[in-house]
Amino acid sequence: MARLDTAKLNTILQGCRKRKRADQHALYKAFYPYGMSVAIRYVENQNEATSILNDAFMKVYKNIDRYDANQPFKPWFRRILVNTALNQIKKNHKYRVEIDMDNAKEIADREEILSRISYQELIGLVQSLSLAYRTVFNMYVIDGYKHQEIAEKLWITESTSKSNLVRAREKLRKLLTDKLALKHV
Repeated sequence: MARLDTAKLNTILQGCRKRKRADQHALYKAFYPYGMSVAIRYVENQNEATSILNDAFMKVYKNIDRYDANQPFKPWFRRILVNTALNQIKKNHKYRVEIDMDNAKEIADREEILSRISYQELIGLVQSLSLAYRTVFNMYVIDGYKHQEIAEKLWITESTSKSNLVRAREKLRKLLTDKLALKHV
């Protein structure tokens, strides 16, 4: 589906409030690519991401009356999607603490590395991180959560959240360096 203008989106959302299947399908079709791009960052494969995305859409349809039409839809949908991903991770007991803050050290970011790698390659590297590192990295760096929020949502300490972020960045930096070294061989 082509990019939705505000009027068309509002019409679709009104139809979703009335439980119209055609409008639910239109919303799904319009936001599937965006939703998948968010969900895939939290899990290891497309099947899991699709499951998260479908669960999130079901929550959207069920709770559409809670959506404030005066606010943008996309951030509301994103919040539901991220929370659904986190709930699935917790439900499956896949999240575990990797390391505490005492063992972590801060390392400066190197943006020049990122300018030499494609988005798909970077997402692939993020997906290769352990679940604990990937989840904290996504929540903090990409979704803008604060460490206190991450700790509450994942039932870990703030220091563990910070530590996992540092370790995720270290691991990504090493993976990026190795990948770039291989490209130039």
